Amino acid sequence: MQRSAPRPSRSRTRTRVRMLACAAVPVMIVAAGCSSASDGGGADADKPAATTSKAAPKVAPAKFTTLPADPCKSIAAKTITDLVPKAKDKSGSAGKSSDITTRGSCSWNGLDDNGVKGSQYRWLDISLMRYDSEEGLGSGQDRAADYYKKEVAKASATEGAKGLKAAPAAGVGTEATAVTYSVTKTGESFAYATVVARSENVVITLTYNGAGYAGAKSPAASDLVKGATKATKEAVAAVPAATE
Repeated sequence: MQRSAPRPSRSRTRTRVRMLACAAVPVMIVAAGCSSASDGGGADADKPAATTSKAAPKVAPAKFTTLPADPCKSIAAKTITDLVPKAKDKSGSAGKSSDITTRGSCSWNGLDDNGVKGSQYRWLDISLMRYDSEEGLGSGQDRAADYYKKEVAKASATEGAKGLKAAPAAGVGTEATAVTYSVTKTGESFAYATVVARSENVVITLTYNGAGYAGAKSPAASDLVKGATKATKEAVAAVPAATE
């Protein structure tokens, strides 16, 4: 009679199950580790991906940081004598400014009375505007360029202007335009020459006009432009002198 194999006891069976379960644990851990590495997981998975951000470009610094302390001295005294004979105040009349490093102005006027031979009236005024470089607004040079265009357009849109002409003024600052025209006021014909010049981040607007009284002829536009251009060049040269 054949005997059947003896059955293992329950306690031995439980022991073998536990051993097999424990032996499987390292395999699962290794498998999990490999899977995580291949999928890009692990401790580094919780870290945010590195991002590269480009810093916003900075605006170019303005070249000039101030203006002449006295705008009336931006034009030589001799030039004033030549352009405005018999000026009431040769030192000029400065305009009010809340910030003289940003804006300034000055004017001169006078009447050269020659009795029955006629009289000559002259008026000269200058304004200076400086722009700083500011984030969100742009560089001082670009801001000044915009203002320069507006000043040229303003001079070219003078109400009642006749024979208006605009042309580049060579050799004055970074860029410059001369605008000439005539206007009739109080029965007299006034000739005008306005030179708008930009030197980097500074804009200079100079207006020179005149009229003849008691039969005297009004000045020629070419003479006014010549004088206005000379005075504007002096004012442009006075700006860097104030900065250095």
